[in-house]
Amino acid sequence: SIAANKVLGVRCALLTNVTNARLCHQHNNANVIALGANDVTPRKAYKIINTYDSVTFEERHQRRIDKISAYENR
Repeated sequence: SIAANKVLGVRCALLTNVTNARLCHQHNNANVIALGANDVTPRKAYKIINTYDSVTFEERHQRRIDKISAYENR
């Protein structure tokens, strides 16, 4: 996730549970996810990915994303 976040336009979230999966997509519009092999079983990974895919970004958080993009483009 650290390396992915060095790429312009990438907002990668390291996910270990379904709550973080939901929130990172809803609030931060994460467009890449990373799953730790030592922390996430295949069954848990399936649940995390399904949760991430089932939610959408909440537009009320767009200002935060704009700030991140502005900082990134400096």
